[in-house]
Amino acid sequence: MNDKTADLIQRPYQEVVDDILTAIIGGVVNEEIIFDLKVIRYPLAEPALDVRGITGTVAGERSHAFQKEIDFIFTGEGNAIIWQEGGAKPDDGTVFYADYLRRESRSPLTDINVGSVTRTLGEAIGREIATVYEQINKAYLAAFVDTAEGKSLDLVVSILGVVRLTKDYARGLVTFFRDPAVDGSITIPEGVLLSTAKGVIFQTTEQRTLQRGQVRISAPIRSGDDFKGDKGRVSSGEITEIALPIAGINRVTNFDATFLGAEDETDVALRSRAKAALAAIGKGTLEAIEHAIFAERAVLVEARDPNGPPGKRSDPGTLSLLVEAEPEGFPALMARIEETRAAGVMVSVIARYVFFKPRVVVKITPGLTPEGNLKVIDDIIAAIQGYIDGLGSGDPAKGDEIQKAIVDVIAWRSDVAQPGAETIVDVVLRILDAAPAGDREAFKKSLSDALFAEVPSTVPGGGRIPDRSLVQGPSGERATDEEIEAGKFSVAATVAGEKWWVVLDMERADVLMKEI
Repeated sequence: MNDKTADLIQRPYQEVVDDILTAIIGGVVNEEIIFDLKVIRYPLAEPALDVRGITGTVAGERSHAFQKEIDFIFTGEGNAIIWQEGGAKPDDGTVFYADYLRRESRSPLTDINVGSVTRTLGEAIGREIATVYEQINKAYLAAFVDTAEGKSLDLVVSILGVVRLTKDYARGLVTFFRDPAVDGSITIPEGVLLSTAKGVIFQTTEQRTLQRGQVRISAPIRSGDDFKGDKGRVSSGEITEIALPIAGINRVTNFDATFLGAEDETDVALRSRAKAALAAIGKGTLEAIEHAIFAERAVLVEARDPNGPPGKRSDPGTLSLLVEAEPEGFPALMARIEETRAAGVMVSVIARYVFFKPRVVVKITPGLTPEGNLKVIDDIIAAIQGYIDGLGSGDPAKGDEIQKAIVDVIAWRSDVAQPGAETIVDVVLRILDAAPAGDREAFKKSLSDALFAEVPSTVPGGGRIPDRSLVQGPSGERATDEEIEAGKFSVAATVAGEKWWVVLDMERADVLMKEI
């Protein structure tokens, strides 16, 4: 292995044929000459009758064929090649190759015109050699994920456990629901068999973990081997049975119909999936965390790390992520990120959530036991939670659809800390609070640092900011106490023009039971 054989080259058919014919008639093939940009005249090693062709490297591309009388000329005086002004020239410092005829040749073969026996044989041999060059290059390129195609690409990505998706199997998502009586984490393994009432079989294709406090989780599925094609297409709500019960799972269903791919997965899509899987193997990288977020059906909106651009940097050893995720899936997302992050790196995950705490007064008939009261309270919270779970991003929670007996509502929004939100007045007030009383020099230095030093980025804190203005009446303004008591309010889910999620933050203490 040397610098000439380290990379495979691709030789065009015509170049191979010219070399063969030049050698047959006793010429010199591929004489190596180093090009120097300061020199335009290059003598040949042997007396030449004429130059048949020159190839070299132009703009990094090898095997460029230069044109005689345009890029170069041959002069018998001095037996030299002269590069022409305005024509193409080899890259400085590279080697170009000259084919030329000797002045005196002892070869018995001289006729290389089109149609001659010598040329016909030379072209036949050249075709086979050029074909071998093509096959070698194709075998070489088939070993890399960026250049492999078809079956070769399938073999390359198989080392990562990635398999091309085909149109033969129906695909979709099923949702597993927790049994309310079971606490703790529940693992749903890959390969769980599911079916419809009519016996159409499906199986999960990835493992999922239902975290403590999480009500449900979705997992990807594909149809069984006996249900290829249209047999595996079922409507929403038809997948309801689990072949072997999973402890802690109450029920399962599919909210969307299963579907067939229009075509097999393309090479481009397969390469992208393989690269994402490879990036995920190296835990701790931002690419691995982004892949983990995508796997939980969430979207990474913004990431701030110590190497980010000015204004979007976090402190060393920390990573701040702003994600778009359903509230129900947030615990599982946090668990997946915890598994992926590098040891010693503190990751803050923030989503655009509007939390609200309704306080409810319930009138009940006398005689309920304490346990009965708690059951009523739990049923109320579950009913409100069910309504909130059905809302999407940007959908407000309407008071008349929650409960008619709500007497107070408190709302917070997530602290996503937009950079630049702190004004100069905020800076001065903060310095006044922090500076020692009576120490003029300390105050002056703090103020100077704040005004002229580089402004640090404001990293999302992930806390909650009370924002009573999000509880709005019919007019769109902040709701009055009377409007709240009458249920004529909504919890806004749009903040600064962006869509947020409404999240219920309610506990038993927020329900007041009054006997009639």
